[in-house]
Amino acid sequence: MNLTLYKKEWKANWILLAIFMAVLTMYATMIIAMFDPKMGDSLQEMAASMPEVFAAFGMADVGQTLLEFTTGYLYGILLTAFPAVYIIILSNRLVARYVDNGSMVYLLAAPDKRGKIVGTQMIFLVTSLLLMLVYVSGVILATAHLLFPGEMDIPGFLRVNAGLFGLWIMVGGVCFLSSCVFNESKMAVGISSAFVVYSLLVQMISQVGEKFEGLKYATPMTLYAVDGLIAKDGQAWLTCAIMYGVGILCFAAGIAVFRKKNLPI
Repeated sequence: MNLTLYKKEWKANWILLAIFMAVLTMYATMIIAMFDPKMGDSLQEMAASMPEVFAAFGMADVGQTLLEFTTGYLYGILLTAFPAVYIIILSNRLVARYVDNGSMVYLLAAPDKRGKIVGTQMIFLVTSLLLMLVYVSGVILATAHLLFPGEMDIPGFLRVNAGLFGLWIMVGGVCFLSSCVFNESKMAVGISSAFVVYSLLVQMISQVGEKFEGLKYATPMTLYAVDGLIAKDGQAWLTCAIMYGVGILCFAAGIAVFRKKNLPI
């Protein structure tokens, strides 16, 4: 890893990370503050009045416990869509934009091989996502402890977050690969955005009803089985491992492509 480049990326991108963490903080604290076991019946009635809408966002059955409520309202769409947007922006900044605006020539002028340069960018992306996960998890646990002490199933919560990070790694790997393949920012962002939008949209449609249930096999988002992780289901752990595996393979492929491709510099 090129430590100088790594520090430079933190200086250049910490505001972007802070903005997304601030947005997630707002949603996380608001949703946890809304938890009230006595409201379970009224929420179910609301969901029954608009079943397609609630189902599309993964909130058809938010459960009765604080963990089920939190995962139902936060992990169904908010903690997948917002970090995905962050990943799209950051992965483009780390590789494709440098090539597109000609700045990559200055990075490659250093006495480091291409693999070390792009590997540093990959490490920055992964560590920033890890920081986001640790921060958001801390906010959720702190808020839950202050408002509802003893109500949060912490082991279950940690399992759900282990799966969430696997999902982020998978999305990050695909977007990073796109950034390494394409020399133009618009192409890298376009392909990454298409992948994320398609995956989220198909996932939402697959949850609307039995008629569209088969679509869950057409989106990688289905690999993130929140309910299975809460229940310690073995298949949920398997699909979680698959997400990590896909992400690692995509990161490795991105580095390999960048090392060998012709750059317009």
